[in-house]
Amino acid sequence: MKTLVIIIHPNLQESVINKRWIEELEKYPDRYFVHRLHEAYPDEKIDVAKEQQLLESYDKIVFQFPFYWFNCPPLFKKWLDEVLTYGWAYGSQSGYKLGGKKIALALSVGIDEEEYRADGKYKYTLRELTAPFELTFDYIRADYRYFFAYYGIELNASPEWIEKSIPEYMGFLEAL
Repeated sequence: MKTLVIIIHPNLQESVINKRWIEELEKYPDRYFVHRLHEAYPDEKIDVAKEQQLLESYDKIVFQFPFYWFNCPPLFKKWLDEVLTYGWAYGSQSGYKLGGKKIALALSVGIDEEEYRADGKYKYTLRELTAPFELTFDYIRADYRYFFAYYGIELNASPEWIEKSIPEYMGFLEAL
């Protein structure tokens, strides 16, 4: 079964790592379907029925985005608010259309991992900062699989460092 990878990146042309991850995913069209939200909705007018139908077609769903300002890009929040509707994603006998589906996050993180600790600069772990996603996906009865994070992009953007992320990311996806 193919994995749906939803890309939420407001400036993909300037990305170094997310763009490279997409290039790798697209080498395997039999295993991954890449859906770029900003390209699909440049005006941010989300076709809710289309998104829901797409989600229903996959058993594994990954949301790939840069983690900045300790959160997700705004279009992802808007997408969550509009697509995960009452009666479809939760709240009724016929709801919970994503129930049991494996859902995960793939994060590119600008700051080094050591900064995300109780005694670190930012006081919280990345797991703590992504807890709202875990709660959201638990609420709709999805099988939340946590996240893949590749840290330190602000400090390490060499081609070698980016290439090192590829087997790690692909291994994470295969293990879902």
